[in-house]
Amino acid sequence: MKMNKPKMASEKGVPSTSKVQILLAQLEKMTGDSMVRDPETSRQITSKLLHLIQTQEKTGKEVMSKGTSGMEVILSSLESTRDAQTILNILCILSELLTLGKGRRVGVFVSKGGTGVLLRILISTSKEFHPSEELMLQLHSLLAKVGPKDRKLGVKARLSGALNITINLIKKNLQNVKLLLPCLQVLRVYSSNMVNAISLGKSGAIEIMFKILAPYSKKNTSLLKVAVDALAALLKSKTNARRAVEARCVSTLLTLYMDWHRNDTWHRHTAIRKGLLGCLRNITNTKLGRKSFTEADGMRILYNSSSECLTVRTLDPLVNTSSLIMRKCFPKNRLPLPTIKSAFHYQLDHALASGPVAQLYSQPPGVDDVVDDSDDNEDTEADTENDTENEEDEKDCRSLNDDIEKDINKLHPQKSPTRPFEELRVYERFFVELSEDFQDYTFDCSTTSSSSLARTPRTVLVPTAQALSTNDVTTQTSSVLCPPPKDPHYSTPAPLPPPALQLDTLRFSKERNKREEVAQDLSHALECVALKSEDSLNMDKQKGSPISTQKVAHSPLLLEGIAIRCLAGGGGGSDCGSEGAEDEGAVLEVPDTAQLLPLHDLDLYVDMVKGTHSVPQYTEVAYPDYFGHVAPTFREPLLERLYGVQRSKIFQDIERLIHPNDILDKIVYDLDIASCPVIESDGESLKFNSQFESGNLRKAIQIRKYEYDLVLNSDINSNHHHQWFYFEVSGMRVGATYRFNIINCEKSNSQFNYGMQVLMYSVQEAISGRPRWVRTGADICYYKNHFARSSIATGGQKGKSYYTMTFSSSFSHKDDVCYFAYHYPYTYSSLKMHLSKLEAMRTPEIYMRQDVLCETLGGNSCPLLTITAMPESNSNDHVCQFRNRPLIFLSARVHPGETNASWVMKGTLEFLMSASPLAASLREAYIFKIVPMLNPDGVVNGNHRCSLSGEDLNRQWQNPNAELHPTIYHTKSLLQYLAHTQRAPLVFCDYHGHSRKKNVFMYGCSLKETIWQSSISAASSELHEDLGYRALPKILSQIAPAFSMASCSFVVERSKESTARVVVWREIGVQRSYTMESTVCGCDQGKYKGYQIGTRELEEMGAQFCVALLRLKRMTGLHNHQHLLDLESDLIGTQPKVVSSCPTTYVMDEDEPSFLEAVDYSAESNDEDGEADNEAGAGSREIPETPDLRPERPSDPESGHGAWKCGPVASQ
Repeated sequence: MKMNKPKMASEKGVPSTSKVQILLAQLEKMTGDSMVRDPETSRQITSKLLHLIQTQEKTGKEVMSKGTSGMEVILSSLESTRDAQTILNILCILSELLTLGKGRRVGVFVSKGGTGVLLRILISTSKEFHPSEELMLQLHSLLAKVGPKDRKLGVKARLSGALNITINLIKKNLQNVKLLLPCLQVLRVYSSNMVNAISLGKSGAIEIMFKILAPYSKKNTSLLKVAVDALAALLKSKTNARRAVEARCVSTLLTLYMDWHRNDTWHRHTAIRKGLLGCLRNITNTKLGRKSFTEADGMRILYNSSSECLTVRTLDPLVNTSSLIMRKCFPKNRLPLPTIKSAFHYQLDHALASGPVAQLYSQPPGVDDVVDDSDDNEDTEADTENDTENEEDEKDCRSLNDDIEKDINKLHPQKSPTRPFEELRVYERFFVELSEDFQDYTFDCSTTSSSSLARTPRTVLVPTAQALSTNDVTTQTSSVLCPPPKDPHYSTPAPLPPPALQLDTLRFSKERNKREEVAQDLSHALECVALKSEDSLNMDKQKGSPISTQKVAHSPLLLEGIAIRCLAGGGGGSDCGSEGAEDEGAVLEVPDTAQLLPLHDLDLYVDMVKGTHSVPQYTEVAYPDYFGHVAPTFREPLLERLYGVQRSKIFQDIERLIHPNDILDKIVYDLDIASCPVIESDGESLKFNSQFESGNLRKAIQIRKYEYDLVLNSDINSNHHHQWFYFEVSGMRVGATYRFNIINCEKSNSQFNYGMQVLMYSVQEAISGRPRWVRTGADICYYKNHFARSSIATGGQKGKSYYTMTFSSSFSHKDDVCYFAYHYPYTYSSLKMHLSKLEAMRTPEIYMRQDVLCETLGGNSCPLLTITAMPESNSNDHVCQFRNRPLIFLSARVHPGETNASWVMKGTLEFLMSASPLAASLREAYIFKIVPMLNPDGVVNGNHRCSLSGEDLNRQWQNPNAELHPTIYHTKSLLQYLAHTQRAPLVFCDYHGHSRKKNVFMYGCSLKETIWQSSISAASSELHEDLGYRALPKILSQIAPAFSMASCSFVVERSKESTARVVVWREIGVQRSYTMESTVCGCDQGKYKGYQIGTRELEEMGAQFCVALLRLKRMTGLHNHQHLLDLESDLIGTQPKVVSSCPTTYVMDEDEPSFLEAVDYSAESNDEDGEADNEAGAGSREIPETPDLRPERPSDPESGHGAWKCGPVASQ
């Protein structure tokens, strides 16, 4: 039956609004049987209504306005009528209304059940012997228009049988472009439902799409675009993807793509090209698809086509998608290692029966690293240049509340002690100051020298990994304050355990043959600082001291204000001596940094190294640790990310597969070859080394002439934790740009993508008077690579990949020796040296004691410091004031790779020991108990996160094992002792480093904020909490330029319940229990915004933490020294900063919150303005409107704005 286009009718002299109301009223009366009995009238009414809507825009608004029933009347009429012309009229009316109104009107249509009505009309029409083409066209046009707004359309269509109607209509009308277009649009909507896609695939939809798309033709490009999108939607189903592979569609898609690539010279049809790539991307989500793609030479095809598109910015979406497909299809390889376990092994005598370490021990060789060939391919476009793993972040955001502690009982401090006091009484020896009466001390400063005080020994028994016994009555410490001879607490010092290496001398050795005279190039002697064995020691002693200041005829050379002295190392077998010094070996000019580094002493450092125990038994000293580091006077800005840098690096990686003959694949350094890790080269390769304290580099492979793949070592007794690196490079060519790829990184994102650079130390620069670490590296980026992670190392998760951190660097000096590090190194030997120097600078007014808390598994001592002010006299009042000072407990470096924590601690210690009035006031106010390095073994052996037990020590605080976690066990015991004696610290703070956020910030613990974030109900009686926990971070935000209050969080998470912060808060009852996180990158706010952080800023942060404690003293009313407070303000000279009032940020990912910074890779530069907002807003919640059930959001107690207001619970 052929129908005429509805005729337009109108009535003169009647206002249009009245006409619409009249017509709708007439249409409403003709419902049910009357509509069937009188089709002619219904045609006329609908025809007039269509004319009004087409000619007057206000008419449509009146029909769709709120409060009217116009849409209901129209849909009711459409469902009631059986007349084809009336149906067509009404469909045209709906089309006009929905076209003009767009989104809102479509939403109203869907909410009124419009899609269901359309589907019923479609089914009834299809049952006719000759269905009306015009009706089918209008129905599918409307369905395509409203489909994206109705999420249930796919289900409705499948249940009603509409899927087959549409697919059959497409099959019969392949040449009818007018009808085919809306049908394909509807098919695209249907296919967004995975069940529908599979059903349509079985009905032959994929084959039909290829009939429409192939062969290449530029006719009907709008139709082709819809067909490509529909095909891509169908191929999201892995069942359909496999069906397409079996039909050999991959090669067809590649051919089509290349045809469009060659012929679309003006780039007018990039949408079609992108759609074809989308089809390939979905197919390659399956193992079979990746194999087919590779066999069809897809890697080469996409690589060549993408290379031709690089010069056209508008084609970036094509390049990015091609890159994603190629990287996904790059064959997954295992790391080029014999095992992913650490190259070093430490046998545990008390290994646990279960857990990751036990599992590691039970695995036979060869099964710890397997390539996962599952079909579950991660396809989050996270590694393209226009995405930053937002999908992963969204998953984290969706699961935020799942980790928040919701058990009210666990959010209250424990009321009963966990250990009996008799077990803790032995720790009384570490708190001599709390019982000291000072009756035998001389307080005449003129007769008491600091040097004599510093060198007075006192006896203490060193607790080993064994639990302390209450029978032990003595301890050992390195120094105390003038103990009186008659004091019964002191006895003869006990001998310390012998060092791992019996070494008494420093030697400068050379491992390669001399090629040039030292007179021409001094740096030939700069390959390593070796500690010679005791066998050659006696021979050296016969020749005199192996370390001596060389006497020269002229005055010492001054370079940049630093005096240079000459060191002669014993000759031994070295051939790098200079004229006149052959018998004494190489002469090395060493910068005398004493003027700039008062706490650094080269000889003392070597002495400290000799007493340091490492699993590999290192015999070398890295030059940066030996010379020291003088912070540069200039600030180093965040690196601006160049456009396309990541993409270019990825393409270079893909070239390895396409042009394998260009790859050298030459191993130049390998720790797994224990006898000779440094492999001799022909001079065409760099030389690497990491066999020194805190060093971490396992393997170096030369890929191209100036490119190297680097593999980091796992933490000892672990098969993962790769982030920290510290290694030496030599044999470089001046002017050449080298590319370094660290290929086994594990985190899903890094600050290396957002302005952070690696650190480099040049020995030539050091001997020229500039001994310092500097930020360096160009073309830095961090992205997923083709090396598969074993599910054994990922906790059972399959399909995970490693990440590459790549950077390029050039060298300014010939035959220099340079070092690269993740962050500013700070070794255990450096700590010991600094503590010794601090002790030497102590004045009689300072009470400082250094105890050995315990010995680690590796035999290294864990120092415990006590710092406060001596009492003014030994009068009862002064001694009482001394004993009753509140305690501050600080710790740091539980994670070895977080070296910035040690630099902050260094700043804290130097401030505490300084002679400034502020420091004196601080010492008079508090007693400081400090454990500056909780994980010496991890630091010494170059671990990133674990101790020798292979465990994260900051996850052992709930139930530490005295054998496996001695430092945590004894530190917690100290705190438990204080809790038992009612002397719990006023503040506990554990210094950490943070790798994925900027600024310095704190994590604390709050009952109220945790309840607020978790949305659980609680009575006001359960929410009693002092707001004092916010005071210290608020003060820091006012005085410390690098500190960000907006990044702080005070939420208690289940995953963190065994960390120091939570355990000390919950079990010890310390309200102000914090983790202070310092960025490894830089700042995005305040005075240092846009700059990378350095040791100067980190040490300043440590000092500012002390100043904040002074202000906390004032707020808590400990003292009222107004003149000191005024002096404090004068010295600080800073105005309070404006701090964002953002709600508490809740973030999760071990100790490192999820990376939430938004970066637009497609921009010309790296714009991070929105970063802080993204970080601060993560997990933020609206304040609950329900009164009295949950606490209101807190803010700073000083400002008084938005403070907690917990009113009484309203009675129901």
